[in-house]
Amino acid sequence: MTKWRTHVAKSSGLNTRRALARATAAALTAALVATGASSAVAADGPGASASRSHLDVKPSGGEKYGTSAMPGDAPINPVFGVDGAGDLWSYDPDFEGGLDARWDAGYGWQTARAMTQVDQDADGFSDGIWHVTSEGQLYWAPWNAEEHTLVGNGWKIYNQLFSGANLGGAGADDLLARDSSGYLYLYLGYGNGKLTQRYKVGGGWNAYTHITGKGDLSGDGKADIVAKDKSGVLWLYKGTGNYKAPFTSRTRVGGGWNTYNNIVSVGDIDIDGITDVVARDKNGALYLYKGTGNGASPFKSRVKIGSGGWNTYRLMF
Repeated sequence: MTKWRTHVAKSSGLNTRRALARATAAALTAALVATGASSAVAADGPGASASRSHLDVKPSGGEKYGTSAMPGDAPINPVFGVDGAGDLWSYDPDFEGGLDARWDAGYGWQTARAMTQVDQDADGFSDGIWHVTSEGQLYWAPWNAEEHTLVGNGWKIYNQLFSGANLGGAGADDLLARDSSGYLYLYLGYGNGKLTQRYKVGGGWNAYTHITGKGDLSGDGKADIVAKDKSGVLWLYKGTGNYKAPFTSRTRVGGGWNTYNNIVSVGDIDIDGITDVVARDKNGALYLYKGTGNGASPFKSRVKIGSGGWNTYRLMF
C-alpha cells in the first residue's frame, strides 16, 4: 500500500505543501542518482492529492430548469482537469447551466496515465477516483485520502479507461478499459474500490478516438456511453444493465465532432436530472451538450460554457 499526503479543499497552505513536495521529490531523485540506488519514489511523486467540494443539489427556483426530472436523477459531479505541472483543478456546476470558476483540488498528478471519478455508494456523487500510474498500477483513492489502495498491476496495456457509472446492474460504478488491439473490457465494481475480473465487451473499439459516459442518456434508467470515430461521427451505445452484454448496437448521434479534441461526461452539469456531455475544441473553448433523455436525439444544441484556456489540461474527467 502506498501512502499519500492528504489535501483539504481550498486550503491556504496548498501551494506551500505542493512546493515542498516537489522539492522533496527532486532532492530524493538526485540522491538516488548520486548513490546509484535502485529504489525510486512512487510513480506519481510524493503527496499526490485530490479532493472535491460538497454540492447543494437542491437549489431554490428549480422551475427555471424547465424539466420534469428531479435533481439527483443523474450523477452530479465537478469537471476536473490536470495541467502539465500535475496540478488538479475542479469546476463545480454553477446551477445556471455552466461551471463555476476553478479551484485548486490537488497536486502531484504529472505522470498519471488516466483518472476517472467513481461513485462507490450509489448516492449520485463521486467518492474518489481510480487512477493509473506511469508504471501501469491502478489505484483507488477516496477524496482527501492519506492512502491510495493498490487495485492491480498491468494496466499499462489500456489506452482508454473511464468509469461509465453503473453498467453491470449492481450498486457501484464500474470501469471500462480499451486495449491497443481495440478490445473493450468491463470490470465490475464492488463498491470499495476493488474490481472483479474483466469481461470482454467486444472488439473494434479502436475505431474511436474518444469514449465517454456517466449515466443515462436515453431515458430508460440504464447508463449509456458515446463514442467518437475517426471521421468525427458520434455514436450512442445504450446500456442494457447486463454485464455479459452491457450495450445494444450503436446508433448514430451526428457528425462534425472532429472539431473537438476531448469529449467528457461527468454526469449532470445543468442540474436537470439528465446526464450531459462537455466537449473541448481545438482552440481550448468548452461546450456543453445538454442531455434530452431521448435516445433518438440525446443532446440539445451546444452552449459555450468556457471561452478558452481548456487546452491547458492534459487530462479531463
